[in-house]
Amino acid sequence: MRYLTAGESHGPQLTAIIEGVPAGLELTAEHINEDLARRQKGHGRGRRMQIEKDQVQIKGGVRHGETLGSPIALVVENKDFTHWRNIMGADPVDHDEEVKRQITKPRPGHADLNGAIKYGHRDMRNVLERSSARETTVRVATGAVAKQVLKAVGVNIACHVLEIGGVKAEKTAYESLTELQEKTEASPVRCLDEEAGQKMMKAIDDAKENGDSIGGVVEVVVEGMPTAVGSYVHYDRKLDSKLAAAIMSINAFKGVEIGVGFEAARRPGSEVHDEILWDEQNGYTRKTNNAGGLEGGMTTGMPIVVRGVMKPIPTLYKPLQSVDIDTKEPFAASIERSDSCAVPAAAVVAESVIAWELASAIIDQFGADRIQLIQENVKKHEEYAKQF
Repeated sequence: MRYLTAGESHGPQLTAIIEGVPAGLELTAEHINEDLARRQKGHGRGRRMQIEKDQVQIKGGVRHGETLGSPIALVVENKDFTHWRNIMGADPVDHDEEVKRQITKPRPGHADLNGAIKYGHRDMRNVLERSSARETTVRVATGAVAKQVLKAVGVNIACHVLEIGGVKAEKTAYESLTELQEKTEASPVRCLDEEAGQKMMKAIDDAKENGDSIGGVVEVVVEGMPTAVGSYVHYDRKLDSKLAAAIMSINAFKGVEIGVGFEAARRPGSEVHDEILWDEQNGYTRKTNNAGGLEGGMTTGMPIVVRGVMKPIPTLYKPLQSVDIDTKEPFAASIERSDSCAVPAAAVVAESVIAWELASAIIDQFGADRIQLIQENVKKHEEYAKQF
């Protein structure tokens, strides 16, 4: 599967075109809207979330609640475009008016300056509108489609927040992914540890009061993935590589780890590698899951565990110093409406991009045309792997 997104933060709409989704997959707007609503929640979100009530429109590739096998077109309107029509409209405007509105002061931590240099934009709004995390709206929409593929073959996925602003969750154990999702969805910061969640909210409130922002760590857990999905043969087919790239493609994410991740550097090999077990009922399993469900670029059949680090949002209400690209004079960076913390929402985005990569890998390995064929092939493969 593959997809393209188009649209700007304050433009008329965000669009995604998805290719390669198999025919016969159950898909409705409600499946997607549920995740769009999850992305908009979270303590620390800004006023934009009060304006946008994201709802998807399926414009092609689905008929009567089932995919057709043809490209799927998704649209999410930006309600705020009403107030930005003159600034973000596609039609030409008077040159003097255009120059007067130009943003020439790049904000530290954003794509503004690098993007302006790359594309030759003297008005940095051309950069910040597209580099905005608003684009993750349709990436969550595409992830919701991918989650329907995963659901069809018995794969479950969930996300939660482990840390915000230095406050770490201590209670992270759960009985099932269903329990994890139910409890974290009830938390304003999507955290399983209620006590830590309260401290996280205070940290967010303190940052907001100080005109600052804070980041954190999110985790995505996946259960039910078939064994040996991915490849060790070529670097660009290794599934752990694809998952890491997916996490790093999310706005403001600066780090990723799988399984015990960086902790592996502090342990001897005897405490890192997962011993292999076998029994007739379950086939091959691992005594532990330090590898996070992936070895040699392939799934092991154990739960996949991926964590991502989100830096503090760089748009601050006590702006950092910058330089005007026209005058080269120092200046306080411009302020765009922003959140003080978007880590709970970013967890949903991380869940979505991981879902996309896993669904793509399943379709690549087990067939691409009909979901029924994929289901049959997955079942045969699991029976084969158990008795191998």
